[in-house]
Amino acid sequence: MLKRSFPPLVNSTTEILILGSLPGDKSLAESEYYAHPQNRFWKIIKYLFNAPERTSYRENVELLLKNNIGLWDVCAEASRLGSMDLAIQNEVPNQIAELLETHPKITQIIFNGQKAYSLYIKHFNKREDIMYRCLPSTSPANAKSNLENLIQHWRTIISD
Repeated sequence: MLKRSFPPLVNSTTEILILGSLPGDKSLAESEYYAHPQNRFWKIIKYLFNAPERTSYRENVELLLKNNIGLWDVCAEASRLGSMDLAIQNEVPNQIAELLETHPKITQIIFNGQKAYSLYIKHFNKREDIMYRCLPSTSPANAKSNLENLIQHWRTIISD
């Protein structure tokens, strides 16, 4: 089953780009990044920036962009049955190199999980002017990390 990612959420002030692998089925159905209710991404972001717990998707996106953080996926499209990263096959990468060229303020790339990182390494060369960090996945499939543990790891995006 062929699945496609969304356009990047970036603006002219974006300094940090968070990369996932590919939107899951719930995200694709809702046309929103991290729409699955058990995914902890938005909970973590709201906690880090002291934002209200109940906000709209539009407000979540504005929170990221206001804090110079962008969001995208490594895969532009891939075959995948279901939403598990392990099932991603025949991926075609997004045009991340081009995005970095057109958004020169991006100096950090944060990977939301090991799969996003390994897909990036498979398709792209690291740049000397970019700092890379792989953080634990916010996916509900990452059951070994509870919310508190994830917050401790993800806190590094605001403390560097």
